[in-house]
Amino acid sequence: MLFYFTGTGNSLYAAKRIEENPISIPQVMHQELNFKDERIGIVAPIYGHEVPTMVKEFMKNAHFETDYFYMILTYGNRHGGASELAKKLCDEYGIKVNYIQTLLMVDNFLLAFDMDEQRKIDKQIDSQLQKITTDIKNKIDEIQSVTDIDRDAHKQFLENREKMPADAFTNLYKVTEACVHCGICTKVCPAGCIHIERDKVLYDSDKCQSCMACIHNCPQKAIQLLLGEKNSKARYRNEHITLQEIIKANQQNK
Repeated sequence: MLFYFTGTGNSLYAAKRIEENPISIPQVMHQELNFKDERIGIVAPIYGHEVPTMVKEFMKNAHFETDYFYMILTYGNRHGGASELAKKLCDEYGIKVNYIQTLLMVDNFLLAFDMDEQRKIDKQIDSQLQKITTDIKNKIDEIQSVTDIDRDAHKQFLENREKMPADAFTNLYKVTEACVHCGICTKVCPAGCIHIERDKVLYDSDKCQSCMACIHNCPQKAIQLLLGEKNSKARYRNEHITLQEIIKANQQNK
């Protein structure tokens, strides 16, 4: 049994490589969260070196009955000691975790990265996944080691975050006149933050997960970051994942 959270398809691609039918966290959040299996795992991206708020909520409220619990954390530049932070989270929620590993993939954070440039970088994703899948199959007990450099990176992130407005990463977007009200943004949002009423896009920033599914999947590139972008003409979705798969994983407004 494998659960995942995805905005642009990276974590879904990884999850599908590990198990044939992974389960979307946004789609089970409002169900009874009792799970039992030989192996139970979570694949999720890291934002600020930690898992998304919804994933934390899922872990806190769920009961996992298994002999082997694992987490795969996808990232694109620096993981900042994500495995150690995830281990602390598991300890806090009473989850006995056996295996945590990070997975380097395309970084979709538009503020800092140009998606056209990111696509050109060979991050050896498949070879990383091959090792991870073998480890999980063999029930390897291993929490990825963390260095002081990793911890310093997270500390620096937190210090920089303190200097920013409290809503900097929840009030991220603006919708331009290029919007044709197709509704795709409302379907790919895992938290149901976006609605269209009378040809106007309404965005509830309080529930935003900062996953950027809306901005990356908008076919008109009508959604843009308020903080600016490295390349406003470039967007990203994992090449192995379709838009319909993102919608199936995330749609809340049905």
